[in-house]
Amino acid sequence: MTTATRSEFDQGIALTPHAAEPGRYDAELGAGWQIGGGVNGGLLLAVAGHALSLANGDHRDPFSITGHYLSASRPGPATVRTETVRRGRSLTTGTASLLQDGEERLRVLATFGDLDTLDAEVATSALPPVMPLPDECIGVEHAPPQLIEQAALLERFDLRLDPATVGWALGQPSGNGRIQGWFRLADGRQPDPLLLLLVADSLPPVTFDLGRPGWAPTVELTVHLRAKPAPGWLRVAHATRNLAGGYFEEDCEIWDETGRLVAQSRQLARAPRS
Repeated sequence: MTTATRSEFDQGIALTPHAAEPGRYDAELGAGWQIGGGVNGGLLLAVAGHALSLANGDHRDPFSITGHYLSASRPGPATVRTETVRRGRSLTTGTASLLQDGEERLRVLATFGDLDTLDAEVATSALPPVMPLPDECIGVEHAPPQLIEQAALLERFDLRLDPATVGWALGQPSGNGRIQGWFRLADGRQPDPLLLLLVADSLPPVTFDLGRPGWAPTVELTVHLRAKPAPGWLRVAHATRNLAGGYFEEDCEIWDETGRLVAQSRQLARAPRS
């Protein structure tokens, strides 16, 4: 794929190795990935994950990755510095720091391996969310204008939300704290492990369904990857059970076109200010 035809996501996480400093990579964070006052946390996690993937040799797939968001990132140049903590036969653990203007924005600790080598056995009681087909769901074009203004990244997505979980857009939030829908990139790029890091933070905050609109900045986000996703649509469900002290957790499940659970995540975020 040439640079001219490269997916917006691939451009968004593109890195240039620094010749004089092994483990350092330079990035350019694009304005098209903003939400609220900064660059989307899932995109930032994918940038850091990409750096660790490049640094880890044949252990290129994130198995578990945790990011702590120290300050808001803005569009523009950024640097990612990686360090290998331990390399074993099947797993490599490392850290990454994303910096802008000399200030650390994101600190990551992650374990990488090769998802293709995992045992094929699946024993689970988890079930994919039941919802209408994509053409029967609500597309981004129907989102409130104020949401699009706050979330430029939605223009990069082909996102179809389950009508049962978008009452908040009509001023009628359910109070259940759940939003779910179908996801794929607008330019047709197929899902892979790094894209799943973005998808884990791609839906509107579940606080919208609690009647609390507004920016909900992520404090910490952990993603567990269980398998490489099949091509096609992803089913994504976000939910919360507890909002207290001005913070809430947001649990996410991501299912691929075959109905397999390919990723799970949990994040701690600050509730929108009323």
